[in-house]
Amino acid sequence: MTGTERNKIKIGMQVAVVQKQHQRSGQLTTGTIARILTNSSNHPHGIKVKLSDGTVGRVKEIHE
Repeated sequence: MTGTERNKIKIGMQVAVVQKQHQRSGQLTTGTIARILTNSSNHPHGIKVKLSDGTVGRVKEIHE
């Protein structure tokens, strides 16, 4: 499942995000959502979140 819709993303979920500096390579970082940074209901590149370790990126995959 992709992370383009805000209503499908909740704090505490396990996700894979792509950081700004890794957008070209597509390298994903996995972690737990600590904060949701995007205010709009959807975003074509993924909802921006902050992970519990401080990493900021756009959600590409939701792990259930």
